[in-house]
Amino acid sequence: MSLRDRLVRLIETGGPVTVSAYMTLCLHDPAEGYYAQGAGLGRDFITAPETSQIFGELLGLWAVHEWQAMGRPETFALAELGPGSGTLLRDALRASTANEAFHKGLSLRLVEASPALREAQSERLGEWAPDHVEALDAIESGHTLILANEFLDCLPARQFVRNGENWHERVIGLDDTGQLSFGLSGPVPLPGGSKEAGDYLEIQPGLETLVLQLAHRLERGDVFRALFIDYGPDDHTPGDTLRAYSRGAQIHPLAAPGTSDLTVDVDFDRLKRLAETAGLEVYGPVTQSAFLMTLGAEARMQALIEAQPEKAETIYAGAAKLIDPSEMGNRFKVICLASPGLPVPAGFGEN
Repeated sequence: MSLRDRLVRLIETGGPVTVSAYMTLCLHDPAEGYYAQGAGLGRDFITAPETSQIFGELLGLWAVHEWQAMGRPETFALAELGPGSGTLLRDALRASTANEAFHKGLSLRLVEASPALREAQSERLGEWAPDHVEALDAIESGHTLILANEFLDCLPARQFVRNGENWHERVIGLDDTGQLSFGLSGPVPLPGGSKEAGDYLEIQPGLETLVLQLAHRLERGDVFRALFIDYGPDDHTPGDTLRAYSRGAQIHPLAAPGTSDLTVDVDFDRLKRLAETAGLEVYGPVTQSAFLMTLGAEARMQALIEAQPEKAETIYAGAAKLIDPSEMGNRFKVICLASPGLPVPAGFGEN
């Protein structure tokens, strides 16, 4: 029985499901979820590390800088949440090889839901003996550097719609022909209180879970930096941003459950507020363009072009896509959540 058929049976038996439940099933079903089937990295979507090696290289140098800011601990964990193909870490670790003490002390930890991607990561990063763990909480205590590129946008979201004075949760049921379709629940109270403007509201409960996990590390005395790069607004709450991608094209979110990537915009303002309330130090969000330019993206691009003039056009195009405001530069934001008491991390200027 296909995942779509199972969804239909679930709805026929128990009634409509929330958008959050739909996303969870489509992405994480152990048999037919998107990640169980290998995820379509490079087929359904292209991320920054695959766009240009400059991205991973600069994050590698950022990690070395922050390791130094933490006092050059002899042992520490370098972790990535949702490492995809492993390209980001491969480029990051290659760019940081000159610092022998950094490489000698690091333990590589990967949090990945896809068995197929785990295999690819182990092969690509085998030189650094990566260890796959189930969740952020499973990373050992101590000094930790955490990287997460396009990880937050896959956290399932609840959606709410205002109708007059009442709010209703958006749900997925069946239309008259038995096809999956969007609908609304009865009136519900909004999580976290009312919204002052707008008729749509999208909330990712996983943001709160993430912050609580980092706060737990803080409570036990860990020293850490957690860098998140993703797309979404930093000045308003997202409305209806649920999207699906298959083979490079955007399709209807209900068209291909389990075989298409589902994503939503990240509410960076909410993430910042949650983190500050939990006692974390927060830097940013800043635009990806500003962050990468501050880290030296232009200089690295020029160095690559000088070393490989025959690839100048490709190198320039990749770098431009990362930093151009009309491409990924402004749409993607960068935020760092950290334990207090450390200097301002590279790329963020004055906090």
